[in-house]
Amino acid sequence: MSKLYIVPTPIGNLEDMTFRAIRVLKEVDLILAEDTRTSGKLLKHFEIGTHMHSHHMHNEHKTTENLIARLKAGETIALISDAGTPAISDPGFLLTRACVENKIEVECLPGATAFVPALVNSGLPNDRFIFEGFLPEKKGRQTRFLALSEETRTMILYVSPHKLVKTLAEFIQYFGEERQVCVSRELSKLHEENVRGTAKEVLAHFEKTAPRGEIVVVVAGKTIIKEPKKSKFSKDEEE
Repeated sequence: MSKLYIVPTPIGNLEDMTFRAIRVLKEVDLILAEDTRTSGKLLKHFEIGTHMHSHHMHNEHKTTENLIARLKAGETIALISDAGTPAISDPGFLLTRACVENKIEVECLPGATAFVPALVNSGLPNDRFIFEGFLPEKKGRQTRFLALSEETRTMILYVSPHKLVKTLAEFIQYFGEERQVCVSRELSKLHEENVRGTAKEVLAHFEKTAPRGEIVVVVAGKTIIKEPKKSKFSKDEEE
């Protein structure tokens, strides 16, 4: 029976691979991998011999039609990314949408993703939050920051190491230097680090210590100061 499986893979620590994920990857007819060289190491570690095809942001528009045809013919396919859950700032959305449109069953397995542990680690409110992924490089970046400056929910962003200092400086510019920030680096790996503090404090840390590895940044939302309710009575009437 045809089905597309969305299979999360570890973001660093191989022990985070689930038994179910290993079973599914062994049983499907084909595995779609963002980078077959990276995924090849993972499959070898877990003794998974299923054939792989490359499926990434540069070819997914071209390959989707053929993959839908294979699924309609009865094949089962698993989609993985280099790390974490596919379609979260990774390829996967286009194929998933095409399957839904063609009434092909899609099943996403629970598993590793970077932004959830970063949010919980931060100590910032997590009852309401937004995931922004990677911010625009140039066009639209200022507009996005202006919109986020009014956001009251906790914000989660993915930031590349060489852009972290610049991004923290932009936090100060748009959110103010006292806004609470947590930078999580190398989650689940040997040198995992969580740096918490005000935007000014965190920026000072990474100006001295060059950031490396995979980075997730969590930012507190804007605090709304509620004005005290005015009495419906005049001052003379209250007296």
